[in-house]
Amino acid sequence: MELVMAAEELRTVVNRLRRAQGQIAGVIKMIEEGRDCEDVVTQLSAASRALDRAGFAIIATGLQQCLADGDMAASEDREVMRARLEKLFLSLA
Repeated sequence: MELVMAAEELRTVVNRLRRAQGQIAGVIKMIEEGRDCEDVVTQLSAASRALDRAGFAIIATGLQQCLADGDMAASEDREVMRARLEKLFLSLA
């Protein structure tokens, strides 16, 4: 399944991933500095949410494309695609 994202969707996902990247770098620095455990976990949770939101946005775009794709006429193809998207979605849950 090839995923094509509109420029605005792509920009949003990339921004979320960059935010998560910065948060993870911050977590590493906090650990190296021996910062408070609660602060580290709070920052790690924020990074995890940013990654989850990026993943959900990508999956939602894939699902939208599958529903709109007229080439997926065979019910077997639809079922395979549905199973793949479900597996991806649940991997983020």
